[in-house]
Amino acid sequence: MSIYALSTGPGVSGVAIIRISGAESSDVIKLLTGKKVPKPRMATLRKINNINTSELIDEGIILWFPGPDSYTGEDMAEIHIHGGKAVVFALQKEISKIKNCRLAEPGEFTKLAFQNGKINLLKAESIADLISAETEIQRLQAIKIMNGKSSEKFNQLREKLLKILSFVEAKIDFPEEDLPDENIIKIKKDTSNVMTEIKKILDDQKVGEIIREGFKIAIVGPTNAGKSSLLNNLSNREVAIVSEIAGTTRDVVETHLNIDGYPVIISDTAGIRDSQDEIEKKGIKLSLKKAENADLKLVVIDAKNIDFKGFLNDLLKKNAILVINKSDLLKDKLDPEVSKFNHVLISLKDNLNIDKLILKIKNNLENNFISEEDILITRERHRQHLLQCAEHLNNFLDKNDKNDFDKGAEDLRLATRQLGMIVGKVDVEEILGSIFNDFCIGK
Repeated sequence: MSIYALSTGPGVSGVAIIRISGAESSDVIKLLTGKKVPKPRMATLRKINNINTSELIDEGIILWFPGPDSYTGEDMAEIHIHGGKAVVFALQKEISKIKNCRLAEPGEFTKLAFQNGKINLLKAESIADLISAETEIQRLQAIKIMNGKSSEKFNQLREKLLKILSFVEAKIDFPEEDLPDENIIKIKKDTSNVMTEIKKILDDQKVGEIIREGFKIAIVGPTNAGKSSLLNNLSNREVAIVSEIAGTTRDVVETHLNIDGYPVIISDTAGIRDSQDEIEKKGIKLSLKKAENADLKLVVIDAKNIDFKGFLNDLLKKNAILVINKSDLLKDKLDPEVSKFNHVLISLKDNLNIDKLILKIKNNLENNFISEEDILITRERHRQHLLQCAEHLNNFLDKNDKNDFDKGAEDLRLATRQLGMIVGKVDVEEILGSIFNDFCIGK
């Protein structure tokens, strides 16, 4: 069975590319052009015709990639045509008439590349990340993973465990041979070294995942402090409704920003106050949860109504910038308590000191991404496999009796399997669907 799909974005464009992969790829080219396939990897101009009537559909470029030297490892072709919707539809309709040709599922081309040994799972995921990258730091991270640094590290750790496992299994296979104490000490030492490396990788403050998913900033604070106005100002557009009526924002309003190349998800939340309104109470509950899960909180308060009791003091304890708005109305000196907090005095009405606030946000972003060079984990999947690997290694290290080596071998096998599942060295069919479904069709 061969697959085909539009690999460029939908909609009108100058050029559209339709990709075909599988044993029938050559038949598709022959039937559409009435000629044999062109020379491999050489752009060839051909007339593309209706299969039954020979009516011209378009004139475009054909590229032929015979397997296994192709992206998918199979025979593969690309047809470059004009990007009008009618042209693309007509060509796909003709390909669908050819026996054993069907429309590809999301990510199916890359899935074939993985299954045919052209790439590993980490590279497949990095391709998806590169396609969806919206900022420079996301692009650089995806490229870094594509270059194989993470794969190399995880494979090295896996090879070390396999070597340790071979010594343990040798004892099981030849029980009459007494394993010297120094060998047991070396096995435990080597295992501990692998464990230390895994713990170091896990202790990364989740930088890779933050870069991939976006740095979460929550704008929180009491009602009518200017939270929605701040969101609109930072976004340079009307994202949230602004009103003098307290409690206008009931739900969380989110927008994605690019701040100096850093991906940011900024959320405006419901004003926190005592309320009898059931809907507003739910909004306030969501606000507090969003603040708890945020990487940074912008705690916005009215310069005339500063009260550090209760929830405000709790919000400012960690990962927070105190944003004191409406400074244009301030006549008296600020409460001395303010100096204890990381703060900035602004006026959204007069656009005063917004640049200082943005600078503080940028500094916070840079401090969080400072270890970016050592990123190995970019998805929760990787983290879970490493945590389970560490758990199995702990179980092995807890076994001190030589007679427990058969049980210890199983711990090592399970630990090795978890590392293998990160790069796809073992049967990972159960996770393939969730990975490749994130791809667009045509990739």
